Amino acid sequence: MEKEIIFNSSNSERRFQGVGVSQGIAIAHAYVRGDVFIEPDKYSIDSSQKNEEIQRLKNALDETKKQIQNLKEQVRLASGANKEEAIFDAHLLVLEDHEVLDKVKNIILNDGLNVEYAFYDIMGRYIRELKKINDRYLRERVVDIEDVMKRVLVNLSSVEKAEQSATHDHILVIKELTPSDTAQIDHSLVKGFATEIGSYTSHAAIIARSLGLPAVVGIRGLSHQLHTGNTILIDGYEGLVILDPSAETLSNYKHLKKEKNKVVQKLQEARFEDPVTKDGRSITLSANIEFAYEALHAKENGAQGVGLFRTEFFYLNSKGLPDEDTQEQIYSKVSDNLAPDTLIIRTVDIGGDKIPSEDNEIELNPFLGWRGIRISLDRPEMFKTQLRAILRSAHSSSIGIMFPMISTIYELRYAKQLLEEVECDLDNEGIPYGKPREVGAMIEVPSAALLSSQLAKEVDFFSVGTNDLVQYTLAVDRINENVSDLYQPANPAVIKLLDQTVRSGHDEGIWVGVCGEMASDLLLTPLLLGLGFDEFSVGSPQVPAVKYALRKLNYRECKEMAKEAIKCGDEEAVLNLCREIANTTYPEIIN
Repeated sequence: MEKEIIFNSSNSERRFQGVGVSQGIAIAHAYVRGDVFIEPDKYSIDSSQKNEEIQRLKNALDETKKQIQNLKEQVRLASGANKEEAIFDAHLLVLEDHEVLDKVKNIILNDGLNVEYAFYDIMGRYIRELKKINDRYLRERVVDIEDVMKRVLVNLSSVEKAEQSATHDHILVIKELTPSDTAQIDHSLVKGFATEIGSYTSHAAIIARSLGLPAVVGIRGLSHQLHTGNTILIDGYEGLVILDPSAETLSNYKHLKKEKNKVVQKLQEARFEDPVTKDGRSITLSANIEFAYEALHAKENGAQGVGLFRTEFFYLNSKGLPDEDTQEQIYSKVSDNLAPDTLIIRTVDIGGDKIPSEDNEIELNPFLGWRGIRISLDRPEMFKTQLRAILRSAHSSSIGIMFPMISTIYELRYAKQLLEEVECDLDNEGIPYGKPREVGAMIEVPSAALLSSQLAKEVDFFSVGTNDLVQYTLAVDRINENVSDLYQPANPAVIKLLDQTVRSGHDEGIWVGVCGEMASDLLLTPLLLGLGFDEFSVGSPQVPAVKYALRKLNYRECKEMAKEAIKCGDEEAVLNLCREIANTTYPEIIN
């Protein structure tokens, strides 16, 4: 049963402004990564366990007293002052409050509930009552009581267990969400993200949008302002995190959420319609996924296959390099779930902001270093293992392959050569396999876009990774907050490279897709459509909205707008052209 959210009836809510990177509203208890406290479970105990639970309480209280006394002594030796020591004296008094402790024991003895919940329940009631008192001194004591409560609860369980993960629905608050963090998250329990570091294209943002979770990033010091167990509200539309939302705030947001849900329902009802513009241009709308289970979600959201399967996360979850059979099983499972639609697998893209190689020295500039296809070509045996697994899974499925971070024609040809060698090896070994339906190259660096006319002769399709293309074109680290304002997806320089890539592909008769975050940006949908992209690959939750937008747009109108955008001198001019069409055509989903 979901725990009741206790709201603050006073006007003491606190608001933190960040950047909204994934739309939606979530209300839940915070789980602050690094904060060892986790809201305890509630369960019944046998009569024989009651005395044992009370003894556990005594032991935890004694241990907490020792810890506080040690802290008090450390402060005294460090500062030579008594004022700071007095804080810990107040903490010790909390542990000696017999009225509170007697109530905890009564819950254990009379209600037959576990000691963690009993202590948390009574302390929680005490804290909520103090918050209602209009007295500054007493209200300030709440922080002390919360600190003591969490110390005791940690001592009632193992620190190892407490640091592992949250066990209830929660909003994750963390300094920075890394790929490694993501792999360890129980996505079924996370209702939203809030991070101190990040941007619209940071890992936290991408993951949040792919999972359909509200997210706010870029709030410095947030994890020090909150504690695990605090009630918080995430507003992914306005980029707000609200601590202890008032009754009025909760009411307003519940109304807003209801209105937004009406739009979502409208999108869901039309999610299986074909993505065809009003004047008849047909677009392929695929999904980006990074976990096998997301394939079913993609299909349920109306995606026409998967345009990007990120396999590096699969490597992260392995203690060593994953073997061929393990990979084959996962690729086959994903493709079976998508059938008859196509699964396009991106060969492993590690390095840079992805996953560092364990035996590789730390690079001073990893974004310009050993990453993507460069690692695969330098480690042909590792690369061939993945290619063998892909081809074996293609035996009875529609599977495509694309190579990441292509910057020269040599890299592309060498990757294709290794693919051919793998096919010969499987033939010689008599192992059933299937040729990939299509082999493509990702266009992620300016050199690839500028060489696109030559590269197009070597492949069946292009897929533009706009996150990296923008970053490399403008020399802007997309996760660096100090230059975040310079990360401009609609910069005319980027637009010109996109236009050149599409033209080159079409001149050679191949299709051109876009799988970066630009593909999910509804404001930029008219621009990408007008440039002539044949395929959009977006996070699964974004599929219905992008499909809705495409069905509302007129391709010819967008094509004329794109011609004007290419002539613009700055990003704002491009955005204004996009806004004019988007706000007129589908205001209900863009505002």
